[in-house]
Amino acid sequence: MCVTCGCPNGSQATIIDPETEEIQPIAAGSPSHVLPDGTVVVHTHYDQGHDHGHDHGHDHGHNHQHSAHSHDHHSHSSDRPANDSAIPTPQIHANLHGTTVELEQSLLAKNNSIAAHNRATFKSKNILALNLVSSPGSGKTTLLTRTIQDLKGEIPISVIEGDQATANDADRIRETGCPVVQINTGTGCHLEADMIDRAVQTLQPPDRSIVMIENVGNLVCPALFDLGEAAKVAILSVTEGEDKPIKYPHMFRASQVMLLTKIDLLPYVPFQVDRFLAYAREVNPHIEIFSVSAQNGAGLLAWYEWLRWQMRSRRH
Repeated sequence: MCVTCGCPNGSQATIIDPETEEIQPIAAGSPSHVLPDGTVVVHTHYDQGHDHGHDHGHDHGHNHQHSAHSHDHHSHSSDRPANDSAIPTPQIHANLHGTTVELEQSLLAKNNSIAAHNRATFKSKNILALNLVSSPGSGKTTLLTRTIQDLKGEIPISVIEGDQATANDADRIRETGCPVVQINTGTGCHLEADMIDRAVQTLQPPDRSIVMIENVGNLVCPALFDLGEAAKVAILSVTEGEDKPIKYPHMFRASQVMLLTKIDLLPYVPFQVDRFLAYAREVNPHIEIFSVSAQNGAGLLAWYEWLRWQMRSRRH
């Protein structure tokens, strides 16, 4: 379970190829446990008659009968100390058992190992991989479709779409003629490196191209997970609060670039650009910011030039 937000690892994530409509499960998102020797054991619980070769406690839910084995299922509500609302749940678990922090670190280590593999793959093919992160409704897909159409014939672009459900965004991308796969994370709230590995195997992006990864709309957990990208690109629209960077500092601190979108709406919304810029640079003084509108094209030339420069810098 993701201890940041509580989303289960056993979320039955799937990858969809819109061209063939083939749907494949991503088994690596299954529940996992860390044994005392540090080994990460991954289970698929689709088969309810499975056996376990080891004893363990669980941090994820089940809906199957326990006829073949027993588990240490328990609630910590009675163990939770009084007046502990300020103590993060992982810390409480660690104080009680000394194991939860180890589990989280091991899961992130596994993710980071796959991310390093992804990064090496992208580098060997001179591919620029960008991880687009934002709240839902920031305009990521509209910006992507405009970028793909404007750079068509100049830079090959492929897209990995991440949403909990539906292939709606992948369908919008596919209408531009761009190769795309859709990852549905089920109850999960972020993409992980193994999902990107599977998606890249399906996409087979060409050398010297861009892979845009549209992460699940969420400004919390995607900050934790390295996907093997060259950079995280945070996207914020003027219809949101200008104080998002200081409300969600980890995401904006982890991002190298930020796009302020929907600036064509500035005359109609109470968004203070100067205050937003000050908050963003307070959190991350080095973040590069582009103000753009995918509707009227304002600011997009600077965004495209940044993409071209990134592509030139990767040629070898």
